[in-house]
Amino acid sequence: MAVITVFGATGYAGGHITAEALERGHEVIAVNRSGSAEARPGVTPVAGSIADEGLLRELAAKSDVLVVAVHGSADGEPFLLPLVPSLLAAAADGGARIGVVGGAGSLHVAEGGPRLIDTPEFPDAYKAEASAHAQVLDALRDSGTDVDWYYVSPAAEFGAWAAGERTGSFRLGGDVLLTDAEGKSFISGADYATAFVDEIDKPAHRGSRFTVAY
Repeated sequence: MAVITVFGATGYAGGHITAEALERGHEVIAVNRSGSAEARPGVTPVAGSIADEGLLRELAAKSDVLVVAVHGSADGEPFLLPLVPSLLAAAADGGARIGVVGGAGSLHVAEGGPRLIDTPEFPDAYKAEASAHAQVLDALRDSGTDVDWYYVSPAAEFGAWAAGERTGSFRLGGDVLLTDAEGKSFISGADYATAFVDEIDKPAHRGSRFTVAY
């Protein structure tokens, strides 16, 4: 059993990851700004923010894994990127692993091809968030840290607006967007969480990004 702190535990991805971790018998410290996570067996709700360095260090010392399931941007400006150094320092001092819920925008549409965010079809409304998360991935890769981190990009279609169902069957990839035979790139919240927590239970992508889709 692991102790897993989930920042953004009441969000779409964070909620699914919390549920999956509990199903496997892990203990979850569920963090959100209001502390409104449901108090249930295995869950300790905490009110706070990943931007609170003191709280971050306190929870890193208690946790095996810090799950970052928060927005990359706020009001069109990077939010998570400036926090990467303090996140890495807290994880290093506390001996915790870091798992980041990333974005699909930084995935390449084909081997050697452009990133999804750089294609003409990518919606302008999502560019600030996608760009912010891409910068977080770059910062982790360039950090030269000994901290054990991983970053999971979902398929292009991923969110509460297209929740899908648990199937237990999906594919893992690297830096290239995964699509099905019809060119669709999709993953449900439950199956994304399965892949995410699989990486906690059986680490296979240390210091790297992977993606999950059908």
